[in-house]
Amino acid sequence: MNRRTTINDVARTAGVSVATVSKAINGRYGVSAATLAHVMEVVADLGYESSLVATSMRRQSTNVIGVLVAEFEPFSLQLLRGVSAALENTDYDVLAYAGTVSAGEHRGWEQRSLSRLGGTLIDGAILVTPTTTRAASSVPIVSVDPHVGANDSATISVANIEGARAATEHLIERGHRRIAHLRGRTDLESAQEREQGYRDALHAAGIRLDPALVADGGYRAADSTAAAHAVLDLADTPTAVFAANDLSAIEMMRVATKRGLRIPDDLSVVGFDDILDAGSHTPQLTTVRQPLPEMGTAAVQMLLEVLRGNDPEPVRMPTTLIVRESTAAPRMP
Repeated sequence: MNRRTTINDVARTAGVSVATVSKAINGRYGVSAATLAHVMEVVADLGYESSLVATSMRRQSTNVIGVLVAEFEPFSLQLLRGVSAALENTDYDVLAYAGTVSAGEHRGWEQRSLSRLGGTLIDGAILVTPTTTRAASSVPIVSVDPHVGANDSATISVANIEGARAATEHLIERGHRRIAHLRGRTDLESAQEREQGYRDALHAAGIRLDPALVADGGYRAADSTAAAHAVLDLADTPTAVFAANDLSAIEMMRVATKRGLRIPDDLSVVGFDDILDAGSHTPQLTTVRQPLPEMGTAAVQMLLEVLRGNDPEPVRMPTTLIVRESTAAPRMP
């Protein structure tokens, strides 16, 4: 039985180190163009197939779509459901890759991920909440919820301003006037738009915005803890909170409950996203639904169009207010 070719065989035949071979086949920095070409030629000659590299060398494609996320959290996992469904009955497989698991840093994660995967392991990439839509890449890109909004053609976004306005108006219609906002990552267009929707709703209702009621939630539960305490520590506490995503909203409810407040009797809370935990939480969370699986499906369809050489228009999808148990009229003094 023939022994399977290993990375050590490639390194020995090419006359380079194993580390250099690893860098070359993973698209990492630190390998000259001449060395890269030589190593990849040896890879093809020896039939080294521990990854998709040899296949891509022969076919000029891998038939793999990369879904690159900063981290695996509920938002991206629901998007992946739509991606997987859209790729059924196609020739493509999907590779999900988290870019900040080791680095732990949001900014620039997509460039690191693309440099490792692009051109050797994937034919195209779906970037989920990237910090830029202009990352250098050897493969076509579609961005979902990008840093700078839907300014480039290959982008999927949602009606953030309209959704945030609907969430805030829902609280105003129930009689709330002291409404706090836990905003999301300030480097993302979605967070800026949701804060704008909150401000627009207050202005339209003639409610003066109190800057003390706006705190940085950061889109992560851990980042929202301090913000939740900050708004509840105010001398004139809010009667309601609109959080820029469901993770922050659920953390807001946890902090409030731990401090002895009842949801929604003492504090109403609205989120944004409609992740699975929103409907299973006690009480169930009122939230603004993003069509997350459908966004994943749309991203795949757009990327396939780009791979065919087309230039699709940006897609902006609607949001829907889902009223559940976490909101009610403010308690009378």
